[in-house]
Amino acid sequence: MEESVLHQELPFFRNLQDYLREFVYGGIDGAVTTFAVVAGAVGASLDPMVIIILGFANLFADGLSMSIGAYLSSKSEKENYQKHKNIEYWEVENIPKKEREEIVTIYKEKGFEGELLQKVVDVIVSDKDRWVNEMMQGELNMIEEVKSPFKIGLATLISFVVVGFIPLIVYVWDFFYEANFNVFFWTCLLTAVAFVLVGALKSWVNQTGIWKSVLETLSLGFVAAMVAYFVGDILEALLLK
Repeated sequence: MEESVLHQELPFFRNLQDYLREFVYGGIDGAVTTFAVVAGAVGASLDPMVIIILGFANLFADGLSMSIGAYLSSKSEKENYQKHKNIEYWEVENIPKKEREEIVTIYKEKGFEGELLQKVVDVIVSDKDRWVNEMMQGELNMIEEVKSPFKIGLATLISFVVVGFIPLIVYVWDFFYEANFNVFFWTCLLTAVAFVLVGALKSWVNQTGIWKSVLETLSLGFVAAMVAYFVGDILEALLLK
């Protein structure tokens, strides 16, 4: 109970919860794409140093690209919402009778009628901001995005880089300490653990079954890695004949 209250009171925990969805999906993309690069390079029998170079190049280039895309998408949504909101303000000020009738129609569809309907409409149209907000939701089905586009992009970048680094950990270790074990096998194992953890987190974010979410995430990573591995293997056979 105390921990739950603490999470509600501290802004840090509220921010984590607000941007958890971006963290989850950024992490999934990071792990999948980096693991696919590693698997493709292994399939092509490339040198471990080349795998590290390709892996880090993908990690930061794709991570930055995805975070910029998430930022611009969120920013565009906010701008689009504001554009339509400005239009609704203009319509409320210049054609109030028509806008009032639209409120009447919206609440009739919700089951209000007679005197109660008129009272509800009167309350709504008595405040311009309330009126416009009701039009945005009831007429246009638009809900304002309250999250910061910058923080959405940042959460995506951090998760992409952090989770996406996992498929490279063993290769980095091998570069510095010359590991005496199957590097690719342990890379697969660590990446599978990452997929399980992120899949479990995704199930919590989306309120879905944990096993279904974990299996979906594992399957996505497995398919991407298999495709990349065999493409690398085929290209090596064709180009190095």
